[in-house]
Amino acid sequence: MAAEAPYLGQNCTTPYPRGEVLRRMLWALVQATVFRWSPRPFHGFRASLLKLFGATIPAPFQVVIFPTAKITFPWKLTLAPRSMVGPRVILYNLAPITLQRGANVSQNCHLCAGTHDFNRWAMPLVTRPIVIGENAWLGADVFVGPGVTVGELCVVGARSVVVKDLPPRTIGVGSPCRPVKPRQAPQ
Repeated sequence: MAAEAPYLGQNCTTPYPRGEVLRRMLWALVQATVFRWSPRPFHGFRASLLKLFGATIPAPFQVVIFPTAKITFPWKLTLAPRSMVGPRVILYNLAPITLQRGANVSQNCHLCAGTHDFNRWAMPLVTRPIVIGENAWLGADVFVGPGVTVGELCVVGARSVVVKDLPPRTIGVGSPCRPVKPRQAPQ
């Protein structure tokens, strides 16, 4: 009998130890119930739940996080005071995701800190952190890929796909996102 031809995902295994898998399952249960069912204005309560699961949130009652947000690993999340995670935001934080002071992530955004090495049959996981700078604003439906830093005071237009760093104080749009003009500080 001939050997099977190679295929993507061949010999793929989870990179996570059993303890982390169990911790993630417990978080998924809490997120699907207590977190999700909490009343919309209970942002501090949800931030406290995230902190209980290891998130770095210095001031839980000074952040906004909607009940429909989805966070994969709370222990790889940092939310600075006055940051906001809007409705239906996905924080797929296989690597750390940091929202600096005043960072605003609008509804339906997807921050994805992981991908796979498609040049290898096993397609091993590749993770890189994401940083959303101070007072940066991601418009609705923005996708941010692994390893991206969005500079302070940036504005990213709705439905943009950000796969490269954006310099501070710029307005970026498009797929792929590119800086189109400087941003002045708000008055």
